[in-house]
Amino acid sequence: MRVLLIASTEVRNLVPGYLKHVDTAHADELAEQAGRLCYESWDRPNPQTATNQGYLANIIQQGHFSVLEHASATFYIDGVTRNFTHELIRHRHLSFSEVSQRYVDAGRFPFVHHPGLVGLEETQQRLLNINSRAAQRAYGILVDALQARGRDRKAARQAARHVLPGGTETKILVTGNHRAWREMLDKRLAPAADAEFRAVAALILGELRAIAPNVYQDIGHAYG
Repeated sequence: MRVLLIASTEVRNLVPGYLKHVDTAHADELAEQAGRLCYESWDRPNPQTATNQGYLANIIQQGHFSVLEHASATFYIDGVTRNFTHELIRHRHLSFSEVSQRYVDAGRFPFVHHPGLVGLEETQQRLLNINSRAAQRAYGILVDALQARGRDRKAARQAARHVLPGGTETKILVTGNHRAWREMLDKRLAPAADAEFRAVAALILGELRAIAPNVYQDIGHAYG
């Protein structure tokens, strides 16, 4: 699997009255600007909230998550399964653009092995490979047969895709504000979450910590 940070919010100006911290990440800075604007609390007399890290720690503790919504991050994800994206899109505060199996030749996308399939016996692994290859062959045969009957390419592919397994690879672009990302990570880094989703979430968290370390200072340290 691959997770690439494509875009993230950049601060270009400061809210009038706000005193900038030195070398603070853009998303962290923007969240503090939003929070201080609510009360016009430009001075920093309290040592516990004088730093950006301390200020956002208090924001998180108080549950004032609306100030985290002003900054966002966009990720490109591939090498993952359709099963994974069916779970991902349940997080409706994120925005998605996924490769279409109606328009694209899905038969060329490989089968992605779920982490839970690691360690299968040789005969079980062989059976898994046979089944995934058979599904891809069946897809190609059905597309050709339906087009031979006069269906256009899109209609043929959208019908034939029903034989493909949920483990077929997909590609997706996902955008969310940092409140939405925190909500997703809180659920998908938990031990009860799907193993593939946990692996993707850990990669996303690593990227988010790089661009907003203080926004994510309390999230998922037990998971990487």
